[in-house]
This record gives sequence, structure tokens and C-alpha cells, in this order.
Amino acid sequence: MTAKFSKIKIFWWCGSFLALLFFCLIFSRYLIAQIIPDLAGAGGDEDAVNEEINSLNQNLGTRRQEIEELKRQAEIYRQKIAQERSEAFTLKSQLSILNTQIAKMKIEIKVKQQEIELTRLDISETERKIAGLQKNIAYKKQQISEILRLVYQNDEKSYLEILLMNDSLSEFFNAAKYVENLHAGLHDKLADLKQNKEELDSNVLSLQEKQKVLENQKSDLEDQKYKLEQRQLVKKQLLDDTQESERRFKDQLTGLRSDQEAINSEIVDMEKRLRAKLAEQEEAKALSNLKNQKFIWPVPQNTITAYFHDPNYPYRYIFEHPAVDIRAAQGTKVSAAATGYVAKAKRDTNCRGAYAYVMLIHADGLSTVYGHLSRINVNEGDLVLQGQQIGLSGAMPGTCGAGRLTTGPHLHFEVRMNGIPTDPLNYLP
Repeated sequence: MTAKFSKIKIFWWCGSFLALLFFCLIFSRYLIAQIIPDLAGAGGDEDAVNEEINSLNQNLGTRRQEIEELKRQAEIYRQKIAQERSEAFTLKSQLSILNTQIAKMKIEIKVKQQEIELTRLDISETERKIAGLQKNIAYKKQQISEILRLVYQNDEKSYLEILLMNDSLSEFFNAAKYVENLHAGLHDKLADLKQNKEELDSNVLSLQEKQKVLENQKSDLEDQKYKLEQRQLVKKQLLDDTQESERRFKDQLTGLRSDQEAINSEIVDMEKRLRAKLAEQEEAKALSNLKNQKFIWPVPQNTITAYFHDPNYPYRYIFEHPAVDIRAAQGTKVSAAATGYVAKAKRDTNCRGAYAYVMLIHADGLSTVYGHLSRINVNEGDLVLQGQQIGLSGAMPGTCGAGRLTTGPHLHFEVRMNGIPTDPLNYLP
């Protein structure tokens, strides 16, 4: 009775063990079937992200079309300006040019605003891609972790153990195939993870570049708004000075051209005088030792608002712009672009709004002029070192040192070779 009971107990334990083993095999196959494919929920999230990206792409396409249309309008204004410049030189024609330039600038501002919005949308799209990839990577890491756990459990069993644990060769081959599938699934998941990681890194770099582009676009927009304000100010000044009278316009034109010729003659004459004076003294040797100097920017901000001989310069009807206008807030520190001697320090006595400037002469026949200064800190004959403060910027209409021809706060910076104006950008870094 005891022996029979013992056999029954042994059979019961064996049956229970086999049933448990069978359950573990079935559960493991179910689990790996759930791990290797993507989760339904993850797929649903991916669909939602794709739908958002598609919507953004449609918005991007619309923005690009709007930008192209605005650029087309700006080109029409550009052609109109060129035509108006070929017409008779009158107050009416100058006002017409200014009005067209203002209209063109407003269009260009709209273009820049649209480009900024386009970049923002592009950034949003990239951020969504990055978020989706990060979520996908986290999910795949979880999958790989589960597969590794199962691989480790199965690798602890030898093929002999698997053979002894199965009643038939077909069950043995099924178990062996299961282990093989685990390894194949692990390899596929690792390859997918690597691809997702590379794609994520690429999108992160792309996002950083787009953010830089956005900051530059914002800066350009501010510069364009500043130029628009300048042009509107020029128009207001022209209307105030002439009161829409052609006779007043002709008188103003004659006076302004005479002023510019006097300033230019003064600059050329003072340079010749100082160079001749230095040639007779020891300073000439010191100046010759400064050949091949590299210039630096005279003000911290190097945004150009008007270029050398700029065709869009608002006072071009009076003279060719012999300088670059560098954007600088009223009262910005102005430094010497290179070491040299002060040839002229023309102050605005009693701050009546007359044009104030400093001219330095350098080696190699070069000289520099710093115009619209609200304050001058040097005197004629002084030696100033590169980077040394020579004064403060100005150019706010009606303020000390601004002069009559100004379009708002900036520094007027000239470079001359043997007294003749040349493009400063050929010397600035």
C-alpha cells in the first residue's frame, strides 16, 4: 500500500512538473510574441505624431507659397524704384522713390516675419520627431531588456536538457527554434535601436542649427525694422524742410551739396597737412612702424545699415555714400580701428546739431573717419592706440554732433586711401 502510494505520489509530482513546464513554454512563446512586435499603443502614438507632422508640413507649404508671393511683390517695387530713379530729378520724384522704398521695406519685413514663422514650424516638426524617437528608443530598450532576460534563461539550458525535457523530436525542434527566434529578435531590435539613435542624433543637430537660424532671422528682422524707421524719418525730414515746395527743395539741395563738398575738402586738406608735419618729425618713423595693421570694428555691433556707395542710400541724390553706417545706439563707445594720429577733431560747439567727426591717419596711406559723434575725447595731434576710445556715437536727429544728413543713431565710418574714400569692408575683419 505504501509502495503503491509512493508511485502515485511520484507520478503526481512528475505530471505537475511537466504541466508547469508546458505552461512556462506556452507563456514564454506568448510573451516573446508580445515583446518582439511593436505595442499597439506605441503604434497609436506614432500615428498621432505622424498626423501632427503631416499637418505641420501642410502649414509649411502654405507659408512657403506666401513668402514667394511677397518676394514677387518686393521685386515689382524694386523695378519701380529703378524706373523712378531714371526720371527727372525733382522733389516729387524723390518723394515717390522714398514712398516706393518704404512700401518695399514693409513687404520685406513681412517676408522676414513669414520666414521666422516658417522656421518656428520647422523647429516644432523637428521637436516632435525627436520626442517620438526618444519614446521609441525607450520602448525598444524595454523590449531588448525582456528579450535578454529570456535569452539568459534559455542559455542556461543545454540542448541535452531540452531534449530530455521533451517527449518527441518535434517538440525538441520547436524549443530549439524558439531559442533561435529569441536571438534573431534580439539582433533585429538592436539594429532598430541603433538606427533610431542615429536618427535622433541627426535631428538634435538639425534642431540646434534651426534655432541658430531663427535667432539670426530675428536679428535681421530688427535691422529691417530699423531701416524702415530710418527711411520714414528721411521722408518726414524732407517734407518738413521743403514743405512740399520745389523751390525750397532746390535750395536745400544746393546747400547740402555745398556742405558735403566742404567737409570732404577739409578732410583731404587736414590729412595732407598732418602727414607733411609728421614727415618732419620723429613721429613719422613711429607711423612707418605700424604698416600692415589689421583693423578692428570701431563699435561692438557690426550690423551695416548703409553700405559704401549704397544704391539705396536715402541721401544718394545729394552725394555718393563714402562710408559704411554701422548700427550703434546713441552714446555707444567708439574706438580707434587702428593706431594713428588725430588729424581732425571737429566738435559741435554748443551742441547745435552740426556734424561732428574725428579723422585718424595711419600707415600705408590710410586714414579713418568717425562721423556723427555726440562726444569727442581726443584732440588734434594726439597719438591714439588701436581700441582706444575716441568718443561716443550719436546721429539721433537734432542731437549734438548729428549733422543735417542723418537717419537715426549709428556710426558713419570711412576708410580713405591717399584721401580717396574706399570700401571699409575691405579692411574690417
